[in-house]
Amino acid sequence: MLNQIVELFKERIPPGLEEAGADLKHNLHSLMSESLSNMDLVSREEFDIQRNVLARTRIKLEALEKVVAELEHPQQEGTQAE
Repeated sequence: MLNQIVELFKERIPPGLEEAGADLKHNLHSLMSESLSNMDLVSREEFDIQRNVLARTRIKLEALEKVVAELEHPQQEGTQAE
């Protein structure tokens, strides 16, 4: 993808500046690579793994909330009956 972006920029360079285009391509590729590496990005695989972990955690949390609600419910009825 990065190479495609760099190629798009290179294609837009006016004729007669091919040598400058090669330098620009190299510099642009380096700059974009450095910029992307400085960002806190994750791979698609890691993203999918974390999404699945979150989904499982959400299911467990909902189950625990249900258990807590059931445990609290008798206490509320007992308090109201008194």
